[in-house]
Amino acid sequence: MLSVDEALQRVLECTRRRPAARVPLADALGLVLAEDVASDIDSPPYDKSMVDGYAVRAADIVDGHAELDVLEEIMAGAVAAKTVVAGTCSRIMTGAPIPDGADAVVMQERTEFVDKFAEVLPLTPGTSPARGEGKISPPRRVRITDEPPRPGQNILRKGTSLRRGDVVLHSGRLIRPAEIGMLAEVGRAEALAIPRSRVAVLSTGNELVDAGKTPAASQIRNSNGPMLLAAVRQAGAEPVDLGISRDEPGPLRERLAQGLKYDLLIVSGGVSTGVLDLVPGLLTALGVREVFHRVRVKPGKPLWFGMRGDDVIGQTLVFGLPGNPVSSFVGFELFVKPAIARSSGRETRACHRMMPARLTSDFTHRGDRPTYYPGALETGEPTAVPAVTPLRWAGSADLRGLVDANALIVFPAGDRTFAAGEIINVEKLDE
Repeated sequence: MLSVDEALQRVLECTRRRPAARVPLADALGLVLAEDVASDIDSPPYDKSMVDGYAVRAADIVDGHAELDVLEEIMAGAVAAKTVVAGTCSRIMTGAPIPDGADAVVMQERTEFVDKFAEVLPLTPGTSPARGEGKISPPRRVRITDEPPRPGQNILRKGTSLRRGDVVLHSGRLIRPAEIGMLAEVGRAEALAIPRSRVAVLSTGNELVDAGKTPAASQIRNSNGPMLLAAVRQAGAEPVDLGISRDEPGPLRERLAQGLKYDLLIVSGGVSTGVLDLVPGLLTALGVREVFHRVRVKPGKPLWFGMRGDDVIGQTLVFGLPGNPVSSFVGFELFVKPAIARSSGRETRACHRMMPARLTSDFTHRGDRPTYYPGALETGEPTAVPAVTPLRWAGSADLRGLVDANALIVFPAGDRTFAAGEIINVEKLDE
């Protein structure tokens, strides 16, 4: 029987990164970039105003006071028509290009109109707006009362953010909202990225019914299917629901064959040694090579892993998770999530967040396997060892005991009592 580390190593050795593909920006969030991206422009592409105000010559306002003639009004998206010369300025809006002759911008709040009006020119009813109609006209003269402006004040110079040819994003970077914006700014409507893995989820068992149904005698609702589909989505992959299959060779083989069309197949239940645990045999008949069966871990010992295909025709990784819900959850966290991470180009260490924590109470552990026990990890000072409390938990079928957990406490194999205050490893869960 393999240890957790040995089993994970086998999984990762079988996992290949998906080929890169062009993905629309709208679908690229959460993917890993597969190329270096260089800018095709200077940004900003011109010297631009960072505030609403007046573009001036700093030399005209030596003592911080001046009255200047207003040449024009420059809106964002417009181009200045006039050059600022001695004794003049141009009214300018945030983001608009700085006119020739100006070397500073004075904020609107530091100015006042000398001519006491800025009239609204009428728009003739029934006509289209003509030049100058239906808008506020700029003042003809403005008074400035401010500290003496310095050249470059409130101006963002051309190319300050980036220059044409600069590499702005490197291959291997996770695409977040900021990266989406950066790609758009440098003219990329698509990103060359590692696509999401498609992960099929199949629940097995004659006792299972859908969540919306009332179970009859000897039946239970299928909690594993929805839980694993959600876990797949949270891990950044694309879930595919194959529903429930009865423990009958014909229907089960058909569903398994359907699942082998995807990048990963997760089968919940049917992988132990019972009479109706048909999954391993049917997978072998479908050409899936067993890599290992059973792991030294609690819960989740019967876990099965195999693969079909190769680098030429493509591959499908197959995980047979035990039917008890906490066993399925732990198996997903320990083995499926790292496989999804590697296939999508992410660092596997981003999935396993093992850290030390301090037990808040005594805890007695018995068993010959390491146990991943639900715990409540308390947040504290960033530099301090956090505290963790073992939760009430009745075993691998007790999903309620897992709901309040934000970590799994890793109790090593052996019979012993861990004292309150003792340091132990925990694996932090996604929240």
